Amino acid sequence: MSETPPLDKATQGRVLIPFAIVTMIWGSTWLVIHSQFGPVPTEWSVAYRFAIGALSMFVVVVAMKAPLRMSAPTHALAAVLGLVIFAINYNAVYASELHITSGLVAVIFSLLVPLNAVLARIFLKQGLSRPFLMGSGVAMLGVVLLFIHEWRAIGGSPHEVTLGIGLALLAVFFASIGNVLQSSPRARTVPMATLLAWGMTWGSLADAALAWARTGPPVFDLRPSYIAGLLYLGIIASAVAFTLYFNLIRRIGAARGGYVNVLIPVIAMGFSTVFEHYHWSVEAALGGLLVLAGLVLAMRARGDAATPKRG
Repeated sequence: MSETPPLDKATQGRVLIPFAIVTMIWGSTWLVIHSQFGPVPTEWSVAYRFAIGALSMFVVVVAMKAPLRMSAPTHALAAVLGLVIFAINYNAVYASELHITSGLVAVIFSLLVPLNAVLARIFLKQGLSRPFLMGSGVAMLGVVLLFIHEWRAIGGSPHEVTLGIGLALLAVFFASIGNVLQSSPRARTVPMATLLAWGMTWGSLADAALAWARTGPPVFDLRPSYIAGLLYLGIIASAVAFTLYFNLIRRIGAARGGYVNVLIPVIAMGFSTVFEHYHWSVEAALGGLLVLAGLVLAMRARGDAATPKRG
């Protein structure tokens, strides 16, 4: 374990706003994703989402005057990134929500924190420290309480629940691979907007190929709620949120950046309280408080530096 300095005041100030924006956006997407369920197969909804996201990112690239061209090895990296995050990860997420509640999926995604930390330690040599692990432990205890609450709320059969949880865990695993991959030295040499534009392009092509193979030719839904949800998910939740999130990971490290996914269940339940009349139980409220306390401890702890461990 390394004892690298905790985040200084200036860095904390620079990451606070993007951190808050990403958690608010992704905390709301669990509700919006449900607007995509209907006559359109989920595979095509994912493909449409990231095609819109890719187009939005190319607009950003042009506006920023960032380079559009990449080398063949960098295109290969973008293709892998697109495959693991924008294809496998999100197809598994959408499929999991057909079997279990969105709240439970959001809670399961909190596992990105320890998984990001472990993979970043193995592949990027990013340090961890006992205080960071203690803060993460407090937060994970909160996640367990949230998980218990959501598990009790499940009304499906054991087979449905097991399948949904398995798909969510698959999504977490590939999301973590993508998180660490975009923090690699080669990825850091590419402007974030350019990498995301091409990553979403390759991902949307993989999504379309999967959708066509599994469900046949494209299907679309002209309902205003479907189109509005698709635009929100493609532009705001994909192009905007991933740009902020990946820049956040590059700045503060994969483990700390993964804390976005610990706060998301709390935010998601907050939105559900307003829009779905969600009722907080004692364990859910206590879990939310522990998540927030663990976040504060982990962010102030030494370790998980944004720069690789030396020596």
